[in-house]
Amino acid sequence: MIERRSRLRRALTVEVPILAVVAFALAPYAWMVLTSIKPDAEIVARPLQYLPRSVTLEHYETLLARTSFARNLLNSLVVATGAVVVGLGVSVPAAYAFSRFRFAGRRYLMTQFLVINMFPIVLLIIPLFVLMRWMGLLDTFVGVVVGHSTFAIPFSIWMLTSYMNAIPKELDEAAIVDGATRLQTIRIVVLPLVMPGVVTTGIYIFVTSWNEYLFAMMLSGQNVRTVTVALQLFIGEFSVQWGLLTAGGTLVAIPVTILFLVVQKRLVGGLTAGAVKT
Repeated sequence: MIERRSRLRRALTVEVPILAVVAFALAPYAWMVLTSIKPDAEIVARPLQYLPRSVTLEHYETLLARTSFARNLLNSLVVATGAVVVGLGVSVPAAYAFSRFRFAGRRYLMTQFLVINMFPIVLLIIPLFVLMRWMGLLDTFVGVVVGHSTFAIPFSIWMLTSYMNAIPKELDEAAIVDGATRLQTIRIVVLPLVMPGVVTTGIYIFVTSWNEYLFAMMLSGQNVRTVTVALQLFIGEFSVQWGLLTAGGTLVAIPVTILFLVVQKRLVGGLTAGAVKT
């Protein structure tokens, strides 16, 4: 009897609220997928129909065959991957320096990395746009990747610094005594140990770049148009192409979902490692 009450209490206080929160979070995505497979007549039908009477892939076929959305997906993949490479290439050695060395202005710089994220990115877009135009990098992959890296690198350095702080400095000293250089120490000793944190940071950079809109809109054009900008084109002044918009949103969500499923174990390990203090 006591065991049944305990199970009932757990279900009412833990499991049911969790299921309610999950259902509330997933409801918009489920509605998006259902709308994407409805015919146009059912999308605008009144009264509103939650479940489609007939399933169609017409919106996906139109989206991929008659628009440039497939190319926009590839552009977003290139930009997000480039942002991960640039972001980790800068963040890993920078985080190692902040973790292992004590130099003038260290705490000030670490504080600035957090302060930067307190301001809206719209404050950076105008000077960055002027700079990219002066350098001739507007509507290029390099320009968009650099733009995305500007707001991803500061927080990435902060994250990786906390991960590296959990690794004993004695391992570095032992490697140096054995004749390894600083770069060899990072590559052979530190990097394998901090890999869960690197994976977590890489996912953060990828997802942030994949979903970013403002920088992509201002720094790109027809040549390097990402999916977030392409989706906005389906919203007109007097009408919205709901079928194409929801089909595009579904396709945009698939890569990030697959990424999380593939690296789920490393992601959990990275978040746990970042919470450890030494």
